Amino acid sequence: MKTETIELEHVELMPAKLEPGVLYVSQKYRTAAHLCACGCGEKIRTQLGPLGWQFTNQRQGPTLTPSIGNWQKPCRSHYFIKGGRIIWAAPMSEAAVLRGRKAEMRRRDEFFRAANRGWWERVKIWFGFES
Repeated sequence: MKTETIELEHVELMPAKLEPGVLYVSQKYRTAAHLCACGCGEKIRTQLGPLGWQFTNQRQGPTLTPSIGNWQKPCRSHYFIKGGRIIWAAPMSEAAVLRGRKAEMRRRDEFFRAANRGWWERVKIWFGFES
C-alpha cells in the first residue's frame, strides 16, 4: 500500500524494524531512514548534511530535499517528502539517473576542493576573483 503521509520520529540510533509512514531522523549521526513510500518494504537511508539531503521539520511535518529516487531498488520509486506528505514524482530514465549521479559527483568534488582551500582562496572566491 502506498504511503501518502509521513510522520517524524527523532531517534539517536535507527530501530531494527521500521514502521511504514514514519521518517526516523538521527541528528547526532546525520542520517534519516524510512520504508519506501510505494509499500514494497525496502529500507531507504539518506545521509543528511551538505553532501546529502537537507532535513527540516515544519509544523505540517518533515521535509527532505531533494527527492528520493530509489534507482537501485526493484520498485524504482521517485517521490518527495514535503511537509509530512509524499508527493509522487515522474519516473526517471536511466540516462537521467546517470546525469544526476554525475552532477552529484561534481558537487561532492567541489565541496572537498573548497574545504581544502586556504582562507585567502575562499575570500577571493567569495568576492568573485576566482572560481
